[in-house]
Amino acid sequence: MNRMVPVNTENEIFPHYHDTPVGRLLKYHNLAYPFDEYEKAQLLIGMCMDNRHQLKIPNNFAYILRTGGGNLRPAEFKISYAVSVGQVSHIALIGHSNCGMVNLYSRREQFINGLVTNAGWDRDYAEEHFNNFAPIFEIGNEIDFLLCETRRIRQRYPKITVAPLYYRIEDNRLYQLDETNTNL
Repeated sequence: MNRMVPVNTENEIFPHYHDTPVGRLLKYHNLAYPFDEYEKAQLLIGMCMDNRHQLKIPNNFAYILRTGGGNLRPAEFKISYAVSVGQVSHIALIGHSNCGMVNLYSRREQFINGLVTNAGWDRDYAEEHFNNFAPIFEIGNEIDFLLCETRRIRQRYPKITVAPLYYRIEDNRLYQLDETNTNL
């Protein structure tokens, strides 16, 4: 089942995102809406550190946390800051296609060799580093991970709207995710 729902017109934005910062994010990025001016962040965006995607949003519109695979577990204090001090009430959690954190273990030797060659690390230390951190950042399937992370953040911050979105590297567009009929 294809859970990605495109946004090519304003009418395609899910009703529960209309008139919210998530809806405005989709309008700015996908529909090239003119940028409004903001004095403070309207939402928190959690997304992958991947260099192949750049959001089209106005200045001061969002706090942005970039982590491997969009995994926000290591950034939870920063989420709490954006919610408590920044007073955001919406989080857009954005996964993307062709994520390097998918099947991370297949790149184990490349990772270790890169640390030895490029960073000057000792091989044993590089192996230990990979073995300690790869389990934290391996995400499996991008969409399944995104939906699980969305559910986890919703449970942790029950008054905050958390929107799972998907960025397709192939067309540089954001997609909404249909969360109905998911067994995650």
